[in-house]
Amino acid sequence: MLFVGILGVVVIYGGFFYLFFSGRDTSAIPWFFLLSPWICIFFGLSEAEQRRTLVWFIAKFKR
Repeated sequence: MLFVGILGVVVIYGGFFYLFFSGRDTSAIPWFFLLSPWICIFFGLSEAEQRRTLVWFIAKFKR
């Protein structure tokens, strides 16, 4: 899962940034396509790393 997520980040974000910087319309790419590889990366982590990631997110977005 981790490898698929990393490959997804490279491919999807590579295509997105190519379209973005070449001046083409990026509205055809739904927002969840940009989020999907990160979900694969998260579930590819070990259980302890997932917990640490969640704690980090909660601390980051908590006031």
